Amino acid sequence: MTTRITRSTGALPRRLSLLGLLGLLAASAAHADGQIFLCLDASGRKELTDANKGPHCRPLDVPGAISTPPPAARKQAGPPRAAPAVSTPADFPRVDNAEQRARDNDRRAILADELKSEQQKLGELRKEFNNGEPERRGDERNYAKYQERVAQLKDSIGRSEKNVEALKREIANIR
Repeated sequence: MTTRITRSTGALPRRLSLLGLLGLLAASAAHADGQIFLCLDASGRKELTDANKGPHCRPLDVPGAISTPPPAARKQAGPPRAAPAVSTPADFPRVDNAEQRARDNDRRAILADELKSEQQKLGELRKEFNNGEPERRGDERNYAKYQERVAQLKDSIGRSEKNVEALKREIANIR
């Protein structure tokens, strides 16, 4: 029995050229001050370069690449200026303090209800989780199904705990 080893001529060079292209694009994105050219050499191989090497080169349009900084950015010297203060327009609707307090109280009540229901849900999940050893159900003859349910319970407990913390933070942030 003989074994033939054949060499693929198309896939490896294509992968290497793609890796080269990605590397060059990453470097050009980081450098971002020049044009990229795709050139063909005498044997027809493609080469990416930052210099135009003759009639067999054409510039590439790379999305997101900045060829030269805008003139205003080049002229600006020194530390960046602070953003101008934003003022509210004169015709912007205003709410009096009593109305805002009523809105805040409504918001606090809604968040407190959500917190109560989330804490109740968390308690039920922890009870079902039973410190990592929940009871097996009749449909869980396969141990993998049981482990999957345990993992889902653990994830649900983690999400529920994060929700409780977030709701407590929101309630504390209300004026």
